[in-house]
Order: sequence, then structure tokens, then C-alpha cells
Amino acid sequence: MARLSGTVGVAAVTAGPGLTNTVTAVKNAQMAQSPVLLLGGAASTLLQNRGALQAVDQLSLFRPLCKFCASVRRRAAMAAAQSGHPRAPPEGRAGQDLSLYLENYLANLFAGAWEPQPEGPLPLDIPQASPQQVQRCVEILSRAKRPLMVLGSQALLTPTSADKLRAAVETLGVPCFLGGMARGLLGRNHPLHIRENRSVALKKADVIVLAGTVCDFRLSYGRVLSHSSKIIIVNRNREEMLLNSDIFWKPQEAVQGDVGSFVLKLVEGLQGQTWAPDWVEELREADRQKEQTFREKAAMPVAQHLNPVRVLQLVEETLPDNSILVVDGGDFVGTAAHLVQPRGPLRWLDPVGTIHPHVWCLFGDGAFGYSLIEFDTFVRHKIPVMALVGNDAGWTQISREQVPSLGSNVACGLAYTDYHKAAMGLGAWGLLLSRENEDQVVKVLHDAQQKCRDGHPVVVNILIGRTDFRDGSIAV
Repeated sequence: MARLSGTVGVAAVTAGPGLTNTVTAVKNAQMAQSPVLLLGGAASTLLQNRGALQAVDQLSLFRPLCKFCASVRRRAAMAAAQSGHPRAPPEGRAGQDLSLYLENYLANLFAGAWEPQPEGPLPLDIPQASPQQVQRCVEILSRAKRPLMVLGSQALLTPTSADKLRAAVETLGVPCFLGGMARGLLGRNHPLHIRENRSVALKKADVIVLAGTVCDFRLSYGRVLSHSSKIIIVNRNREEMLLNSDIFWKPQEAVQGDVGSFVLKLVEGLQGQTWAPDWVEELREADRQKEQTFREKAAMPVAQHLNPVRVLQLVEETLPDNSILVVDGGDFVGTAAHLVQPRGPLRWLDPVGTIHPHVWCLFGDGAFGYSLIEFDTFVRHKIPVMALVGNDAGWTQISREQVPSLGSNVACGLAYTDYHKAAMGLGAWGLLLSRENEDQVVKVLHDAQQKCRDGHPVVVNILIGRTDFRDGSIAV
């Protein structure tokens, strides 16, 4: 919701397991750079450090994940804590005189509770590129013959709107790869959006702009960047910006600042600069060749069940223009990233809560095992979500590398579980796709859409076989 609304997402959970169950979600928000405020319950102050039910050291769990953590013990301290500048809570443990402690405790608990508190939006300190940095980057890019831009999740943070960023990228005219939450920024089949052969393109580019993208495993820690390329990197966080720069790559210009604002200033500084069309056409031709390879793989038979490449091609053809994709999985989602295109900005998301009427969730079967029970919530709250589960009976992304290396599939094997029946047990609609109804894929997808339009959450259990589509990709 933070991504979709442009405001802070808020979650309120109970103490103990309620809070510990959010650790993965909070880490996910941290990785996606989505602003979230988590309000967690705790054992009462009187029972602190006395072995209360479900009492754990909650703050220690979250300090590595959050920019700010606080324990609020007084009503009047709540607003200050939410502003990131909490008043220091009373220290010390309860004394032997319980009546004296209660008297002091109650006085402190409600002291100042009705005094005026600060309201309204808090001031933000968003770093910005200096005019000198922007000018140096303009000069570097103006001399480029084969420029390339890689946009990551951070590019979609406020205050720059997705529409303004898209217009700026189109005006700039530099071919680009989109990753993370930036997927879909340019819509479907935009001529500047290059989707395949990223490593080869990065090696050929003479100037690379890493806009909100970090050199972690997704860019092979920076090893895919050519030493002859001039690299401009912009990021709000300096530590992330320079990740692995002392080992595999070096930036020509490192700009700590807001990505969207930087791109707007870059366009303003270049003032109509254009580049030879043959560079974009070379990249587009490589895309077309890759897409032909995908069509050939989709036509290949698999040992059992359905070819996942063909299934996802049909999903791409069926997906409505106003839909939001929520994805969680390994091989199935990794394959979908090549074949299913989000229709617009902020329409390819990590697992989120949303009330958008056209949400398509793409799950691997391993990932869906963790999310199945959410359909109980969807049913109770009448949230019409449609989940497509790529069920190949395994943690295939892991086994693909584990089996050749270790000769064992231990802990990677699952079963062709009837997830559609499990969903029906929770009150949702469940549909099955397998080789027996292979010619009905589009019809089943349309039926699922209709059930969602009628207000029902739906699970489509898609039994798929194994292909070599992702051989060589990152596994562990």
C-alpha cells in the first residue's frame, strides 16, 4: 500500500508471535525500500522483565531492519515516537513498594496526555544531487555513443511521480532496463525498454546510468560492468550506492540523491540531446531474437503436465491492462519476468496488501505454501484476488543447481498438491489446469477473472513440467 499510495504503509499487530511473524515482511519492505510504520503490542509495563506471556525482546529483533525503533510507555509520548524523536521513557525497574510504584506509574502514564501534540506531515530530508554533480553527469552523458540506463525500485519513490519520471525517460531517449518496482514504468512494448541480454548490453555500453540500482547479486556484484564504461550511479543511500565498488567496479560519478529528481535535472541539462538510433535498434534486435527463442521453447513438449513457458505466454495475452501483478516465487516467477509484462508503473510488486479490483498473484508452489492461509483473510474480507500457482512439485530454483553440485534433491522435492482444493476449503474458488484440459487454459483464466469480478478470491492450480528455460540463472 505504501508503494501504491505514495504514503507510509501502517500495520498494527499483537505482541509476541504477532510481531515476530512480521519480520520477513519488514525485511521485504526494507529491501524494496517501501516506507512502513509497524505498531506492535507488548506486555504491560507492570509485567516487563517478569516472564510475561509471549514477552520477548522485540526491539532487538527489529533494530537491524528499521531506521528507527522505540518503545512507548506513555500516552503523551506516542506522537513524538512516530515523528522519530521520542522522549526518553522512564528507566528503572519496579521497586519493592508496589503501591508507590503504581502511584508514580499512573501519574506518568497519563501525564500530558491531553496536551497539544504535533500533527500533519513531518518534514522530510531527502538528499538531492548538487548542481555541480548534475552538470558533470550531463557532460559525461552528452559525449556517449552507446548510453544505457538501469532503473531500480528507488526511482519510483516520492516526490517524483511515475508519470513525470516516465516522461523524463522518454525525453532523454536513452535505452533502459527496468528492475524491481520500476518494472512497468514505460508500459508494454515501449521502444526504449530493453528486456533481454542485459549483461551483453552492459558490456557494450560506453556510459551506464545506474538509477536506484545497486551492484548486488542481480548485477553480479558489479562484474557485468565493463571497465571501459563510464558509470554514473545515483542512490539516496551512500552505502548501497558504493556496494562492491572497491572490488569489481568503479563509478565515474557517484551521486547521493533522489533518483527521480536527478533524472528530471539530467533531462533539463541535456536540453534535447539525441543519440544515433542504431544503438537502440541493435538492442531491440537482440530482444527480438530472444523472443523467438522463447516461442520455440514454448512449443517444446515437457515430460508431464503443462509447458510453463506456454502457460505464461497465454497469461501475457490474457492479462487486462488495468491489472496489478503481485509476484512471489523462484523458477515460475523468474520465467514470468521474461514473458509477462506489467501494463504500467507500480503494477509489478512484491507481496503487498491491496484492495485493487484486478490483482493477479503469480506464485511458485514453494512460495504459495507460505501464503495459502491468506485466502482465509481474502474470503472473510471479500477481497477478489486471483492467484496463479506454477506447481512443478519442487523448489526448482534450488534443485536446479543443488542436484548437479551435490547429487541429491534432498529438501527440494514437493508434491503436486491440490492447492485449488485447499483454497476451496478456505471458502475461495479453486480451479485446476493440467494436461487433461490443456486446450482450456484461456477459458479457465477467463472464468477465474469472472469469479474475481463477482467478488470471490480465486486460486488456479497450474500443474507444470520442467524446462531448461532458466538454466544458468542465479539459484543459490
